[in-house]
Amino acid sequence: MTYQVLVTGANRGIGLEFTQQYAEDGYSVLACCRDPQHASALQTLAKAHANIRILHLDVADFAQIDALALQLKDEKIDVLINNAGVYPESSLGDANTENWLDAFKINSIAPLKMATAFTAHIANSKLKKIATLSSKMGSMSDNAGGGSYIYRSTKTAVNMVMKSLSIDVKPAGIAVVTLHPGWVLTDMGGSNALIDTKTSVVGLRQVIENLNLNNTGKFIAYDGKEIAW
Repeated sequence: MTYQVLVTGANRGIGLEFTQQYAEDGYSVLACCRDPQHASALQTLAKAHANIRILHLDVADFAQIDALALQLKDEKIDVLINNAGVYPESSLGDANTENWLDAFKINSIAPLKMATAFTAHIANSKLKKIATLSSKMGSMSDNAGGGSYIYRSTKTAVNMVMKSLSIDVKPAGIAVVTLHPGWVLTDMGGSNALIDTKTSVVGLRQVIENLNLNNTGKFIAYDGKEIAW
């Protein structure tokens, strides 16, 4: 049996690594990104793997999400990975309101929109899993550094959104996990990060593999450790 995974923000970083690893393991991968024509690394990867389909999707455009769900209405999605996100800089006295609202839409609201738009696709699949990339920067318990008001608050919000979602979709047999990828060497993570995308995604995939209805609703790091809310 071939399983199918849908990845948002698949054109670079962690999303690209998810796409590559799942494709290499024989999954059918729906790789979504805002600008497929200029996603050169993703285009190269898709040429090497016939089981990758590149799809145009801007998760900030909810009409596009609905249109894609309709386009894929006859398909099953075993694993939905909400990876797309933004990290606007913000500090005390310098947290731009428009950037904040945009970040909430992309980081906090879009993952729920994706989950609701694709609930039927996921419920009709074999694996029935939703994974959303968060960060322990959204953990109140872990916040000892302050700052990053926009990013922290949007990740705290998505943690609560996914916790509620895990309860609401459990009757449909769908399991939900919120993921901390570690401090990863990506455009977002920066050059001082501690691990590479391969290490992060290998661990995250193991967390997703272990996800079931008994441990749904958890916030778990790439190394398998549960993160305090």
